[in-house]
Amino acid sequence: MSAVVYVNGKIADAEHASVPVFDHGFLYGEGVYETLRTYQRRPFLFDRHMRRLRQSASLMALDVPFSDAELHARIDETVAAHPELASHLGQGSGGQDAEAYIRVLLTRGVGELTYNPAATPKPSLVIIVKPFPVPPERTFSQGIKLALVSVRRNHPQALNPMIKSNNLINNALAMQEALRQGAEEALMQNQAGELVECSQSNFFVVRDGRVLTPPLSAGLLPGITRELVLELAAELGISGGESRLTPADLERVQEAFITGTTREVTPVIAVSDQTIGDGKPGEMTKRLLAAFRKRT
Repeated sequence: MSAVVYVNGKIADAEHASVPVFDHGFLYGEGVYETLRTYQRRPFLFDRHMRRLRQSASLMALDVPFSDAELHARIDETVAAHPELASHLGQGSGGQDAEAYIRVLLTRGVGELTYNPAATPKPSLVIIVKPFPVPPERTFSQGIKLALVSVRRNHPQALNPMIKSNNLINNALAMQEALRQGAEEALMQNQAGELVECSQSNFFVVRDGRVLTPPLSAGLLPGITRELVLELAAELGISGGESRLTPADLERVQEAFITGTTREVTPVIAVSDQTIGDGKPGEMTKRLLAAFRKRT
């Protein structure tokens, strides 16, 4: 794996990077994370990602022992240590192969086998950097299929989806079901049967000229790209916003798409056996993708 990893002040390649087995992020999944990517070698929407990281951490009483500037410096240091990425630094707007995938993980830290936070006074910080895996162009030009899976999104009173938690078993099981159905992403429902989000992205539809996405109150993660796309839609004069959606609504939508850091704005042409619109990327989706790429 072509990656370099920062672990609590030490940078190593993927083969030699390690986290102690008594880290509560490993033992209990106690931690939060953010996934970023670079454009022009700069982490895109860094400030927004850090705002969400701090919000996620606050919801589980996890201390964030660094400033945004300090974390940015550590990310830059880790990117500079990657041989495939460092050679492209400072070369202007070069090719996509120069861009970086960045994953920041903050865990409760190392301590005894107990749920008591007092046992882990020092959080652990891990930063994974590797070349950004560019999605195939056909996902944007032809669209993708989602699977409406049986795995329900965590109930907010069980594990709040507002926490971007390192504990991703809910997402993993949903995605594995989607893969078995030959889909490229899993669309999940909440306990009330409402559509909420996908395993790795947020979900949007276009209905009667309006761009709609499930509300945060339905139980989903406030996506950074989701937030930006809503802003771009407003700038373009496209009406819409949050709206509760159910699987039955898919029969009445003209377009659908997903949003995410690694997905940008990806058209959706089918959800399980339900074809969306005329089965090809819609014009509203194309406008939003173009606006997104102009912004980046």
